[in-house]
Amino acid sequence: MKQNGGFVWVYSEPGLGTTFKVYLPQVRPLSSEIVITKPAESSPRGCETLLLVEDEASVRQAARQFLTRIGYNLLEAIDGEDALRASREYAGPIQLMITDVVMPRLGGPRLAERLADERPDMKVLFVSGYAENTILQHGKIDVRTRFLQKPFSLKTLARKVREVLEANEASALAASSRGSRNSD
Repeated sequence: MKQNGGFVWVYSEPGLGTTFKVYLPQVRPLSSEIVITKPAESSPRGCETLLLVEDEASVRQAARQFLTRIGYNLLEAIDGEDALRASREYAGPIQLMITDVVMPRLGGPRLAERLADERPDMKVLFVSGYAENTILQHGKIDVRTRFLQKPFSLKTLARKVREVLEANEASALAASSRGSRNSD
């Protein structure tokens, strides 16, 4: 009430009752001028296949619904062991694995190591609600480029997914153009 500039006045007398008076600031009439706001930024879209590994059901469900809505093909796993099974059962390419770092049975870094031989082209995005120092104890994680701190918005997730998917493509294009200039 106070933060909006209002207050409450209370008056009470035994046997007569209590009176509450609520005072709110006066609202100014709206301007006749129309204000055009910038349209909301849309989330980057994709069509790649992603393996989402998250032991927290509500986070997994929200991420799955959002990522499929913006065009991605999603495989889901509740932990690292389930992700190994899902990856082995899926015959097509998986461009990106989004995995929680700390999970029961098999955590994200060990999962990434185990799948690296089977899917060498698959990129990895690590997510966690733990502090960065704790995360670094779980293995070789590049917290600057391949890490997303929980909690995150779904739009932030979409931008980070695109960033990780396109990171090596940009460096590969730069390397190939440098190589073609050196051969001239």
